[in-house]
Amino acid sequence: MQPRWIGVVVRLGLFGLWLSVATGCATRAGSEVESSAIPDSALAAIGASETTTTSDQPYIVVLGTAQDGGYPQIGCDEPLCRAARQDPSRRRTTASLLIADPRTGRRWLIDATPDLREQFERARPHPPTRKTAGPRPPLFDGVFLTHAHIGHYAGLMHLGREIYGADALPVHASQRFCKFLATNGPWRLLVDTRAIILKAAQPDVPIVLAPDLTLTPFVVPHRDEFSDTFGYVIRGPARALLYIPDIDKWERWDRRIEDLIAGVDVALLDGTFAAEGEIPGRSMKDIPHPFLAESIARFAALPAAERAKIRFTHLNHTNPAVDPDSPAAAAVRAAGHVVADEGEHHRL
Repeated sequence: MQPRWIGVVVRLGLFGLWLSVATGCATRAGSEVESSAIPDSALAAIGASETTTTSDQPYIVVLGTAQDGGYPQIGCDEPLCRAARQDPSRRRTTASLLIADPRTGRRWLIDATPDLREQFERARPHPPTRKTAGPRPPLFDGVFLTHAHIGHYAGLMHLGREIYGADALPVHASQRFCKFLATNGPWRLLVDTRAIILKAAQPDVPIVLAPDLTLTPFVVPHRDEFSDTFGYVIRGPARALLYIPDIDKWERWDRRIEDLIAGVDVALLDGTFAAEGEIPGRSMKDIPHPFLAESIARFAALPAAERAKIRFTHLNHTNPAVDPDSPAAAAVRAAGHVVADEGEHHRL
């Protein structure tokens, strides 16, 4: 039985796929977003409206785009994983974002992943105005967690006295998640030693980072074994970004995802799996996510400008779209979307 994304490719039309490849769009994220290799004074341009980005505006850095286990994943000997081991440029770290404000030199992390050590090095230059003092300056000015699945908070382990020894770092999460961290080891030790200070965030109540920079959590349906699950909208002085790395299915939500997309300029959305049957030997009903095939079909009716906002993140190691040269990645581009790239910037 062939994966369902192949049917999506066919429905989108072979001409669209040929055009994507012929115009050089097969490289990961192509030239649509400049990576962190560019100077900080020329933060990434996304579309014509983004070509005037200046270095004094708040911005987002995409630190990671993989599912909780990263890519390649432990124990995986499939061709996709072998290719990533042979070519380090294909590797992806676990999904995470950095919010940076050059006006104040402050920065905030969304999700503390198992790859935090590597991701901190990607975050280190941002913003360029950040000043540090003392032998152990704060790594971030705050951490915002989405939910209690291991890829989204295991990086907190780096903050304890065994490693960095953070001092009163604010960690924002849902009330239920805060209770979980405060009452379960080893996380409770971080609280008891004041390495972190828990801040219970309220759904749909903006958290003010600066007078014109806010982050608003909202609840999405997901497998909430130890906490509920947040998505975030980050609004800056000029633009807004939607972040939903994990959700069960769009139709299980009491909100229309299209309405949230309409209210932002960039939407980084759950792209964990491409299609049904992707993981041999496991029931995908136990780990529900919107398949790329489902999202492409759902968003097909949107105007081109709305579809262009959508960038898929949180890709599993089994998702063929992790390979920018694959038919699955080409189908995403032909539908008017993008697979997010690590290091890309988004002006706020």
